[in-house]
Amino acid sequence: MDPIRILIADDHPLFRNGMHGLLDSVAETTVVGETTTGEEAIAQVETLRPHMILMDIKMPGINGIEATRAILAAHPGIKILMVTMLEDDELVFAAMRAGAHGYVLKGANQAEIMRAIHAIINGEAIFGLGIARRVLRFFWLIAIVRGIV
Repeated sequence: MDPIRILIADDHPLFRNGMHGLLDSVAETTVVGETTTGEEAIAQVETLRPHMILMDIKMPGINGIEATRAILAAHPGIKILMVTMLEDDELVFAAMRAGAHGYVLKGANQAEIMRAIHAIINGEAIFGLGIARRVLRFFWLIAIVRGIV
């Protein structure tokens, strides 16, 4: 099986370097490039042809949510995993509305990141445990308000 081609889009060099090292340490992934802004991520997709993008939300210029929306409009087959420090409900739902396939926090360990990558490549949506709990809580609250539960 060919390795999963990954583009890392994050403005923090330490995080990009760490993620690059993590992904290089496993045979099933290869990092095809790194970008520091949403604009760069959008521009590099055509050239680098990644299968997946690990996308930060807060970047200079076009943020990760807007970059996700633009990339998926032009390349709907690319998978996007939001990898961020932000647990804000509005950002989680904005990322989902933009078409992100998953959302994990930067504190996730290697096993969690690899599980998310594999799940998304296989067509699943995935959220880190803390994020999944927040999403479920949100839907439970809606169900209670609407009298469904």
